[in-house]
Amino acid sequence: MRAALSPRPEGPITYRLAAFDALSGRDVYDVLALRAQVFVVEQQCVYLDPDGLDGEATHLLGRDGHGVLGTYARIFFGHEGAAHRIGRVIVHPALRSVGAGRALMREAIACCEACAPGPIELSAQAHLERFYGSLGFVAISPTYVHDGIDHLDMRRA
Repeated sequence: MRAALSPRPEGPITYRLAAFDALSGRDVYDVLALRAQVFVVEQQCVYLDPDGLDGEATHLLGRDGHGVLGTYARIFFGHEGAAHRIGRVIVHPALRSVGAGRALMREAIACCEACAPGPIELSAQAHLERFYGSLGFVAISPTYVHDGIDHLDMRRA
């Protein structure tokens, strides 16, 4: 039996920021399903996605008017001068090339800035360096391989 792909989101996306313990069972299922659909199946990268860090993160979920998860990112807010970190940035395949990724990142950046001023870091897939660069991130590491995919560390001052 083949697993079904995440439902196709339609229309405008509304964002919700939530601590892990505030996520519903449906939220957790939808997040893990979308992350598996893109990171594991589409990108053919076999790795253990539940890495033990979701409980420490704040989760930014973007849902359409029907409740379908279209975008997602997890955020680790920096404390005591430490940089904020944005990770697991994901856009449903149906929402690519329509500005959904840019809108998600602007929302994630705004959440970090609302928490506390300071730098924001992320580990970007190397082919997305230009995209993140257009949002003010600059490379701070050489390219390295993580789970079989070229990445580089980036920072926004």
